[in-house]
Amino acid sequence: MSHPEIESVLHEDRVFEPPTEFASKARIKSLDEYNQLYEKAKANPEQFWAELAESELHWFKKWDTVLDWQPPFAKWFVGGKINISYNCLDRHLSTERRDKTALIWEGEPGDSCTFTYAELHAEVCQFANALKQLGVGKGDVVGIYMPMIPEAAIALLACARIGAPHTVVFGGFSAEALRDRLVDGKAKAVITADGGFRKDKAVPLKVAVDKALENDGAPTVEKVLVVQRTKEAVTMVPDRDYWWHELQPTLSTECEAEQMDSEDMLFILYTSGSTGKPKGVVHTTGGYNLYTHMTTQWIFDIQDDDVYWCGADVGWITGHSYIVYGPLSNGATVLMYEGAPRPSKPDCFWELIAKYKVSIFYTAPTAIRAFIKMGDHLPQKHDLSSLRLLGTVGEPINPEAWMWYHRVIGNEKCPIVDTWWQTETGGVMITALPGAIATKPGSATKPFPGILADIVDHDGNPVGENEGGFLVIRYPWPSMMRTVYGDPNRFRRTYWEHIPPKDGEYVYFAGDGARRDEDGYFWVMGRVDDVINVSGHRLGSMEIESALVSHPAVAEAAVVGRPDDLKGEDIFAFITLEGEYEASDELKVELKKHVTGEIGAIARPGDIRFSDALPKTRSGKIMRRLLRSLAAGQEVSGDTSTLEDRSVLDKLREGA
Repeated sequence: MSHPEIESVLHEDRVFEPPTEFASKARIKSLDEYNQLYEKAKANPEQFWAELAESELHWFKKWDTVLDWQPPFAKWFVGGKINISYNCLDRHLSTERRDKTALIWEGEPGDSCTFTYAELHAEVCQFANALKQLGVGKGDVVGIYMPMIPEAAIALLACARIGAPHTVVFGGFSAEALRDRLVDGKAKAVITADGGFRKDKAVPLKVAVDKALENDGAPTVEKVLVVQRTKEAVTMVPDRDYWWHELQPTLSTECEAEQMDSEDMLFILYTSGSTGKPKGVVHTTGGYNLYTHMTTQWIFDIQDDDVYWCGADVGWITGHSYIVYGPLSNGATVLMYEGAPRPSKPDCFWELIAKYKVSIFYTAPTAIRAFIKMGDHLPQKHDLSSLRLLGTVGEPINPEAWMWYHRVIGNEKCPIVDTWWQTETGGVMITALPGAIATKPGSATKPFPGILADIVDHDGNPVGENEGGFLVIRYPWPSMMRTVYGDPNRFRRTYWEHIPPKDGEYVYFAGDGARRDEDGYFWVMGRVDDVINVSGHRLGSMEIESALVSHPAVAEAAVVGRPDDLKGEDIFAFITLEGEYEASDELKVELKKHVTGEIGAIARPGDIRFSDALPKTRSGKIMRRLLRSLAAGQEVSGDTSTLEDRSVLDKLREGA
C-alpha cells in the first residue's frame, strides 16, 4: 500500500553544540571530520568499508570481493574467513585488555559478578564445548531463551564460536511464541534457565520450554541446556535436558574458534509482523561484525576507561549489537542488569550508575518517560557525575523527554545520541556522532558515514526540504539483513519493492515516515502505518504525541487514527497522566487546546481516553496497531505474542 507525503508540523529550534571538552577527546572531533568521512564513504563505499575491515578486525583469510550486490541480495567481504567470537575475545588476550573487566553483571536480588576478558573467554570456550558435547555443530541453529544473566551473553558468543547460528527468543515470550520460532528456525538445541528475576519475583522459563516442546511441538529440537538461576523446581527430561552447572566442571576452557565464511549465517532474530507469522531476520558474520564494531566505536565514542551500559535485553537486536558484539569487539567494559525499576526499588537504574560509575548510558524513550513520571527526586538522590554520554533507541523521542534526559540525567553536560535503526539494519543508521554533530531534541540528526539515506514519495522521487515522505536507504551497507529466513520473496516484497525500483536501482524501505530539515537533519515521524489522514492532511502520530507530552499533565501519549465519515480519519489519543493529575472532561478540553496551540487546529484530537498504562511490547514500544483497533471499536487481531501485559488491553476495552 503506498502513501503520499506526510505533513510535518512540529517546530523545534533548540540546538545543542557538542561540549568543547567532550569534542576535544572524542574519536570524531568536529563536523568537518564527520563531513570528510561521510564524503569519502559516499564517493567509494567499498573502499571505505574495506579499509576499516582490514584495520579494525581480525581475519583468518582476507576476502576476494568487498561487495557482491545482486539487488536486493548483498554479500560482503566474499571469501573472507572470520569469527566474531574471536574478534570479541581472543584478539584482546594478547594485549593489556586480557585482565581488563569485560562484563559487570548485577542480578535483581543484588547478587553480582565480573569477568575479565580472559575469564569470559574461558567461560565461552566451556559453553561452546558443552554445545559440541550435546551434538551441536557448525550450521546447527540453537534457540536461546534466557533471563538477563551473564550466560545469555556467553551463549551468544559460544554459538558464534562454533558456527552454530543462534536465534534468541526474549524471555518474556509465551511458550507458543517460542515454539513458533523454534519450528520456523529448525532449531536443534535450546539454551534456557530454570527462570530469572524481574520486578521482585521469579519468572519461570524452563516450564515454557517444556510446553513448547511437548507432544513433539518442535520436532527438530534434540537437546536442552539449562542454567540454574532461581533454584525453582523444574522437570528434567532424561537424555534431553542437561544442567549447565553439572556439565561445566568436566569441560575444557579451550575451544578453537571456527573459521567462518564472512557470509555464513550468524543469527536469526524474529521481528513481529503486523499480521501473520513473525519474520526471521537473517544476519551474517563479517559485515555485521564490522558495522556493529564501527558504530559502537564512533557513536558511543568508546574509550578504554568507559563503563558502558545499554539497558536493553539480550533478546532484542539492541542487545545483540550493543550489549554483546559491538562493545566486546571494541574491548569495552559492559554492564548487564537483570532487573527493572519496580515499586520496591524505583531508583535502581540511578543506583547502578552511581555504584559502577557508568559513563555511557543507552536506553529507550519509553523508559525515559516512565522515569519522568516517577519524579526527579529519584535520580537526584544519586551521584550521576560519572556519565559523559547518553543515548536513546527504539522509537523517536519526544522533545520534552529529550530535554528532561539532558537536564536531569545528563546535568546539561552530556551529549545525547538519538539513534535510528532496526532489527533489519543490524546497526545504527542515523545518529549524531557526539563530538562532531550538534543535536536538536527529537531529531536523529545525520546518517552514519557510509549510509546513503533519503526521503522520497511513493513513486521514489526525493521530496523537498521539510516535506514528509518515506525514509529509504539507497545503497547496501555491511550489516544489512540478508533475507527473511526461508522466505526470500517476503524479503524482496517487504523491504525492496514497496518503493518501485527505478532504472534497476532498488532502495531499502524502512517502513518509517520522516522529513529532512534545512540543516540536513532527519526527523523520524514514526511508522508509516501510524500516519493519520485528517481531511486530506497526513499527520505523523509522533508529532501530535510530542505536543501532548509537552503538557505538564501528560506522562505518555499514543495517537492513532479512527475512521470518520466526515474527515476520513479523526485523531484519537490514549494518555497516561503524571502522578498528581486526575482525569476529567476539563482536562480533555485543555489538552485539545494545547495541541491546537502547539501544532494547529488540524491536529486537535477528536477524542481522548485516559489510561493507567498503554499496551507495549516487551521491548517497550507502544503497540499502536492494537490501539487503532480499540479506537475503531473493532476486535483486536493479529500477532500479540510480543505484548507485555494483556491486562492493559482489557482495561482499555472496559474503559471504552
